[in-house]
Amino acid sequence: MTIHYHGTPITPRAVLDTLAGRHFCVSFAAPNDVAHVHMIGQSVMLDNGAFTAWTQKRAVDWAGFYDWAAPWLDFPTTWAVIPDVIDGDEAANDALITQWPHGTRGAPVWHMHESIERLIRLCHKWPRVCVGSSGAYRVVGSIQWHSRLTEAMNALCRGGFVPAWLHMLRGMSLAGSHYPFASLDSTDVARNHNRPQNDAAKMAARWDAQQCPARWVNRPVQADLIALQAEAA
Repeated sequence: MTIHYHGTPITPRAVLDTLAGRHFCVSFAAPNDVAHVHMIGQSVMLDNGAFTAWTQKRAVDWAGFYDWAAPWLDFPTTWAVIPDVIDGDEAANDALITQWPHGTRGAPVWHMHESIERLIRLCHKWPRVCVGSSGAYRVVGSIQWHSRLTEAMNALCRGGFVPAWLHMLRGMSLAGSHYPFASLDSTDVARNHNRPQNDAAKMAARWDAQQCPARWVNRPVQADLIALQAEAA
């Protein structure tokens, strides 16, 4: 089954409490709810805050992230995204993996502009790997994005078997898609629950009811492009 991590902070606290029993994502860039979700949630994903820092053009205190994550990783149902450089090269991101002090309680990130060979290598070394949209594939769900991910999944999942737990960063819109993601996250509930027509608990329930398949079925990349272009027309 697919785990859906709902991003925080979710305010006011009374609204967050309506999501008790769900799975949550807490970013190092906005850690306000980390203690509370460990009281009410099923599991917690600790995001390293790299995407927020990248959009704001500022650096992240990685040593501070290691220290912040450490006590929460005592919970066996909590895991963290290993620090990454979103627009960096593979050497820079591999170097950050070697500096990670908490072993397999973390998951490295494969950025979609990086080589597919790196994705395969990470998935055969780490039990959980995150997929990050980047470069020409920054827009989740674009034609270029689907083409690149289809190419990557065809290479990674020969015979349909997924060799690692794949988590799609900022990927809740892929819930229920044909990609075999074990988990996804987004801040949709946090950002949009206060609209007049929305209710946080109902929004979370709708997302959580959409599951991804367990296996990958190889797809021609060009056929995917044609289908997406037809849908967009």
